[in-house]
Amino acid sequence: MKKYTVYHNPRCRKSREVVKFLEEACHSYEVVQYLDGFFTKESLQEVLNNIRLKPSEIVRKNESEWKNILNRNTLNEAEILELLIKYPRLIERPIVISGNKGVLARPIENLALFLKAN
Repeated sequence: MKKYTVYHNPRCRKSREVVKFLEEACHSYEVVQYLDGFFTKESLQEVLNNIRLKPSEIVRKNESEWKNILNRNTLNEAEILELLIKYPRLIERPIVISGNKGVLARPIENLALFLKAN
């Protein structure tokens, strides 16, 4: 049976929905509460490679940490990656990984398609 890793924020409704979805579908999963300073530059880059997205594509642009960065529109991907490590709240969630593949499970339909394809 495949095991999934869910990068999860328990305060996020969408993230809780993904955990519930996996439970109801009887999928084995592990929860990583990434807000606790889990990510290093290397580990977040690996997750990004698995979900095939760039750092700029997973930024929560309505967060105050993002809005307070004056040069945010001129940052390159490496600089955005560093900011995601420094301010993990900026990372869009939930992210679900299995092996070397994954998905940004927002909306939850993305997760359903991912599970079906794997």
